Amino acid sequence: MGITDRLDRHQPLVLGLFRIVIGLLFTSEGAATLFGVLDRKATPAGDWPFWYAGVIELVCGVLVLLGVLTRGAAFLSSGAMAFAYFTEHQPDGLFPLQNGGLSPALFCWGFLLLVFFGPGALSLSALVRRGPASSGRE
Repeated sequence: MGITDRLDRHQPLVLGLFRIVIGLLFTSEGAATLFGVLDRKATPAGDWPFWYAGVIELVCGVLVLLGVLTRGAAFLSSGAMAFAYFTEHQPDGLFPLQNGGLSPALFCWGFLLLVFFGPGALSLSALVRRGPASSGRE
């Protein structure tokens, strides 16, 4: 068995871990924006576009983290990050390293990957679909 075959066998697990990490990071962005945690000042409720972005980050981040409605939440998150990049960062320079938009760019493309590949392993949706674990007795 070659290295490619061994790596391919673990794709669902690694995709699931990627989903969990990106969901956790996005959730922390939303929590910081809405509640002023993690050394960030809270954004006033209704403040366009930052407060609304925080709501999307928190809600969609939790859904992606848990693997529930992953594709829809990832689609909304990817679009929100593209909007953030082009409205808040791109006017300050073409490239993310110039304009401070590295995080939105990476989130945008990471979520787009989840739209097309799904949640991978370790998702709550897969657990619910599978049903209760069998006891081993038949």
